[in-house]
Amino acid sequence: MLSALFSLPFVAVGVRIIANPLANVFQKQLTHRSAVPLFVTCATYGFLTLACLTVLNHFALTDLSAVFWQNMLVCSVLGVLGNVFLVKATHLGDLSVLGPINAYKAVVSLLAGIVVLGELPSWLGLTGVGLIVAGSYIVLSKGGGSTWSWAIVNQPEVRLRLMALLCSGIDGVFLKRAIQLSSPGTAFFFWCWLGFVMSLVWFVTTQWRTSPAQATILARKWPTYLALFVCIGLMQVSTNIAFSRMQVGYALALFQTSALLSVLFGYRFFNETGLIRKLTGAVIMVTGAVLIILFK
Repeated sequence: MLSALFSLPFVAVGVRIIANPLANVFQKQLTHRSAVPLFVTCATYGFLTLACLTVLNHFALTDLSAVFWQNMLVCSVLGVLGNVFLVKATHLGDLSVLGPINAYKAVVSLLAGIVVLGELPSWLGLTGVGLIVAGSYIVLSKGGGSTWSWAIVNQPEVRLRLMALLCSGIDGVFLKRAIQLSSPGTAFFFWCWLGFVMSLVWFVTTQWRTSPAQATILARKWPTYLALFVCIGLMQVSTNIAFSRMQVGYALALFQTSALLSVLFGYRFFNETGLIRKLTGAVIMVTGAVLIILFK
């Protein structure tokens, strides 16, 4: 157990678990100060691309196959869409609810991984994923004896979060294929660069008139933007490392234990309610993660 916890992929998972909810906090803070989700996404990709250029000689950028580019392009399109949906969802909804919804990404990626990568989970691994989903069910219930209802899906923030997890759950499978055909570092560079190009084109063609106001917000709130850039960078690097050593479905299931931090951050920074119920669900999710760690 201890040797597994301190192995490289699980250290990467630990970094991802911390960085993801922190990034959501910074995204929510920025959008509450009138930052446009698409601009936030574009700026994030742009900064990370510039950061990659400083160490460009460490990436293998030549002799990449056509299959690599196909997987990377699909991954990038889905990644940009997922990030924009996610930032918009965090602006509208509670972190303590939207974080646990992300648990269903593990189910999406498990199914996609079976079809695209031929990754077959064990029964105990499936049990772990099931506990993570069950824990999210408790978090999404309203308390006071009421349970989760499909009416929740009618909430705009929940629909956006579901769209984001669908995109990111599928893009993880294509990202892993790209990593298998190159390296975690090379895939990270092209994830940043292609994401920046696509989000910039989208922003210029649809929201260019907001750029002066968005640039002003960026200059005024640069510490928050910088913190977001660092968190997203750490999150994606750790994701690539985990994907290079683990099944996509298992890795994404483990990532969802960050719901525990999402609940605490939502309570601490945004005064969100239902702490005990949400913590109970988050603990069940962590139990599922332990099963995956032990029997992956």
